[in-house]
Amino acid sequence: MILIDATGLAASRPNRPLFAGLSLTLSDGDRVGLVGINGCGKSTLLRMLAREATPEAGEVRWGRGVRVGFLPQQPVLPPGTVRAAVGAGWEGEAMLDRLGMAALADTATDQLSGGQAKRVALARLLIDDNEVLILDEPTNHLDLDAIRFLEDWLATYRGGLLLVTHDRHVLDRVTTKVLEIDRGTAYMHVPRGRTAGSGYAAYLAGRAERAERDEADEQVRRNLAARELAWLRRGAPARTAKPKARIATATALVNARAQAAARTGDLALSLGTTRLGAKGVELRNVSFAWPGGAEVLHGVSLTFVPGDRVGVVGPNGVGKSTLLDLVAGRLEATEGGVQRGSTVNIGYYDQLGRELDLTKRVREAVAGDKGEPSLADVTLMRRFWFDGDAQFAPIGTLSGGERRRLQLLLTLVEQPNVLLLDEPTNDLDLDTLRALEDFLDDWPGIVITVSHDRSFLDRVTDELLALDGSGGAQWVRGGVAAWLAAQQTSSPSLPALASTAPAVRTTRVSPSTVRRRLSEAENKLAAESARRDKLAGELGDALDHRELAALGERLAAAQAAVDAAEEVWMALAAEAESLGLQI
Repeated sequence: MILIDATGLAASRPNRPLFAGLSLTLSDGDRVGLVGINGCGKSTLLRMLAREATPEAGEVRWGRGVRVGFLPQQPVLPPGTVRAAVGAGWEGEAMLDRLGMAALADTATDQLSGGQAKRVALARLLIDDNEVLILDEPTNHLDLDAIRFLEDWLATYRGGLLLVTHDRHVLDRVTTKVLEIDRGTAYMHVPRGRTAGSGYAAYLAGRAERAERDEADEQVRRNLAARELAWLRRGAPARTAKPKARIATATALVNARAQAAARTGDLALSLGTTRLGAKGVELRNVSFAWPGGAEVLHGVSLTFVPGDRVGVVGPNGVGKSTLLDLVAGRLEATEGGVQRGSTVNIGYYDQLGRELDLTKRVREAVAGDKGEPSLADVTLMRRFWFDGDAQFAPIGTLSGGERRRLQLLLTLVEQPNVLLLDEPTNDLDLDTLRALEDFLDDWPGIVITVSHDRSFLDRVTDELLALDGSGGAQWVRGGVAAWLAAQQTSSPSLPALASTAPAVRTTRVSPSTVRRRLSEAENKLAAESARRDKLAGELGDALDHRELAALGERLAAAQAAVDAAEEVWMALAAEAESLGLQI
């Protein structure tokens, strides 16, 4: 059964077309992912199909009586409590619980954050009886357990589904086809052959094939143009007899150009970084509680050193963003303290993004106090894909993803050496997301990220730190998959993160720090052993009794140093073994 049939749709923004001639048919059982760069019109298309916007051209037809459920990026809830907004039945209560909102069921909807409001709107949508679901970034603000539940729910949904998401795991698991908007044109990618069953895999394969085909077509055009140009350049007597049609064809071939790329060059995130010394950030017996509330963190000790790549996980509300705020100095610990090295320069890319004046233009935000952007500022904007008219666009007209990219630019331009990333993947398109991951691969500083994007965590982090909601924290062995598996078989609050060890509230150092210290201890032990062996050799060659006595004392001291270094190494080796590290 056809649920939605759209033909010839067109949309534009001031001074820029978004797409034209776009057609889509959505039937029962279709699960379509919608992808494209930020600002290409994905959310605009969703609003058209959800009866929230009128296309500039084309037509949308809906099946008779078809009920369409729509989750926008920023939903508006009715006044009243969360429970009333979702529905008072047991289904609503259960859905709020699965999406992490049960504790706020009696809270007024106008007191919710943007992320909380979105979860409430999603809960309402999932218990409604809709034949079509249109979801714009549904995984934003969900924790890992809620995302897994949503995946399972959508995988069994029998109606028509159209969703925009940056979460590659969700795209791969849920979608059966992918609609891509690229430079105003729509391409539908349907699984076949090796991509059977995965819409995301079909999209990746189709995009690669299109790039190869475009390159081959451009080479053919160049070859034809070269031949026609040679033909045109023949002597004047011969040219006078040439047919006008062929002259026009030759001229068109010579003057033609390959279609411009959607974006110029790669996203150049590397803007330099200030030097980070040996000391990074250290939390010593830190506790924190909000006024009148329970402790979010209790007696937590952590050390972050250069090269650390740490992902912070846990259910919503357990204090992950609070931990980043303590590291950044935005909050002060209730007990204990946070020490930062003298060279630490923190860049904070938070969930809400830095405050942006929506009336300002992009170039004004980048220029800052200078008023007018410098040549370096203009170059920088181009490197972040703000070209031409985009530099003059009011920030209020940017898409959610474009604003996030601007916020990322303003964070990195300060050349931090400690990056705090709070849900960095929200609203970023797949190209920008991959560029951010590539950038972090070689970045020399400290990265601490809160994220519910499994693909991002697996790619970027070396260790996971889980918060339990009762003030405790501990390292997780086995990455995201292990944490989710443990969570599924334990209490709803937090899994028993490591079955071989009891839960602890005090965490000493990260595994990467243990590895570094173990390596330093090995080097120290080797150096002290070499010094002792050298003295032993000198002792064997000595003849004078006074020289023998002096060398004997020095040898005893060297042996003591070896013993001490060996004890340090053995302690660190035991700690590494307890963390499951290879020695």
